[in-house]
Amino acid sequence: MIGPRDFFRVIAIQRTLIRYGFDEIIFTSPLLKSVHFLLYLLPWNWFRKPLTESRAERLRLAMDELGPVFIKFGQMLSTRRDILPADVVDALAKLQDQVSPFPGREAQRIVETALGMTVHQAFARFDTDPIATASIAQVHGAELHDGQRVVVKIVRPRIRTVIERDLKLMKLLAELAQRYSPQGRRLKPTNVVAEFEKTILDELDLLREAANANQLRRNFQDDPRMVVPEIVWPLSRPNVLVMERIDGIQVDDLDALKAAGIDLKYLAETGVDLFFTQVFKHHFFHADMHPGNLFVLPPDGEHAVRFAPVDFGIMGSLSDFDQRYLAENFTAFLARDYRRVAELHVESGWVPADTRVDEFESGIRTVCEPIFDRPIKDISVGQLLVRLFQTAERFNMEILPQLLLLQKTIVNVEGLGRYLYPDLDLWEASRPSLERFMRERAGVRRLLWAAGRQFPKLVELLPELPQELHHALIRINAGTLKVQARDEMLESLRDEVRVVHRRLSSAIAGLALLAGAAALTAGQVSVAERAAALDGLSWPVWVFAIAGLGLLGSALLRR
Repeated sequence: MIGPRDFFRVIAIQRTLIRYGFDEIIFTSPLLKSVHFLLYLLPWNWFRKPLTESRAERLRLAMDELGPVFIKFGQMLSTRRDILPADVVDALAKLQDQVSPFPGREAQRIVETALGMTVHQAFARFDTDPIATASIAQVHGAELHDGQRVVVKIVRPRIRTVIERDLKLMKLLAELAQRYSPQGRRLKPTNVVAEFEKTILDELDLLREAANANQLRRNFQDDPRMVVPEIVWPLSRPNVLVMERIDGIQVDDLDALKAAGIDLKYLAETGVDLFFTQVFKHHFFHADMHPGNLFVLPPDGEHAVRFAPVDFGIMGSLSDFDQRYLAENFTAFLARDYRRVAELHVESGWVPADTRVDEFESGIRTVCEPIFDRPIKDISVGQLLVRLFQTAERFNMEILPQLLLLQKTIVNVEGLGRYLYPDLDLWEASRPSLERFMRERAGVRRLLWAAGRQFPKLVELLPELPQELHHALIRINAGTLKVQARDEMLESLRDEVRVVHRRLSSAIAGLALLAGAAALTAGQVSVAERAAALDGLSWPVWVFAIAGLGLLGSALLRR
């Protein structure tokens, strides 16, 4: 139920949209579409001053003002140069690190409160002017007493209250969609909102982000293509994070990249390979890959070009099960083996088990063939995923939250890769990681690794195994060992048999009672007298007749 505070938040959102000239958005909703003409009768449209900013800049300002949830949405849209106009993408890109800052003095106060010491005691230098501002936190430059240059990330004050308020509205809308929309019931938007809530609230805990950075740093410690900043643990707290400063070129600064002599084709393909390495080798991937979170370190004589990610608040992970099926799906897509793609969706449980594989295969082929037959530079993986999800709607596919996060990140990676090198072949760039993953899963080393991992558990269970087998054999011989299995189709069939059995029993009993009534009648009157002697029948005859008719009627009418 929407409360007074939520109602006023809705009003505030509408006021912001109106102030920036987006009141037409309100009247395109299904609820108000039929009264769109009222837009021209609203008084503020009569006396409104001309809007000087461009449409794209007004959109950025509106999202900035509406808060972190809307900023996150704008950041996601800023990576889609393939579907949005260039001016909109350029404006929304500023939301990545140019959100309205909070005062530097307040940032200093937050740091001192968190650390229990002054900034001068903690740092040799602390810059009160932020070097980057984002939706959740802002970043200040600093220097430790040993001379190491660091950045200090500080969570915005009172931001949790703002986020929880908007999340409450999102939950309400998701519940309404799931309750009243068939598509909403299939997509389960409440699960998606719950996953988004977990993700964005996790971003408020900077110690969690520090742990994520440490894990990613360990994963790539032997891979020279990626540099992950080191965490300064003694000065890190839940709302303050101190880590090594990375001085590089922002990944979307094409002029600076070209001036540094960096091969953009190699950079785009390496970035894709690094992402799929995270997904299929490490089970752990950076899931917020917008340009503001990714820097490039030029060659320095000792090292080749390297990627340097920052902001580790949103990380994704996949189970062995999802990872294996995703890898096989990608491999089947690359080979255009649509039959295998359909089978994998059924085997993994992403679509119902009773789905007809041949029909699903035909739907997937209809989507993919027109796309794959186009030039590589015109193929959008993001568009392909959207079309596949639309096709899967017909087959009641359940969209899992972890797959949505992966889909969003793939879209971001594709957007960045195509921005760096428009002719990027995402399929070929991802092929080395996929083939390496499939080889490792099927290889002897993987088998030995899995056996070594399970060996301690097997050794622990081995002493108990003879005794358990002995107990099982005793129960089998005694007939007390029961195996239970549950199948919905069998349960339904069993229920039908029970209903038929009850109806048949009622019918037989009813016919028997009617036969008994007939026998009693025959014993009381002669054949010639039956028609005239009904009033003289004894009460047992009537009881048998009425009970028999009741049971027979029940058998015929029972469902």
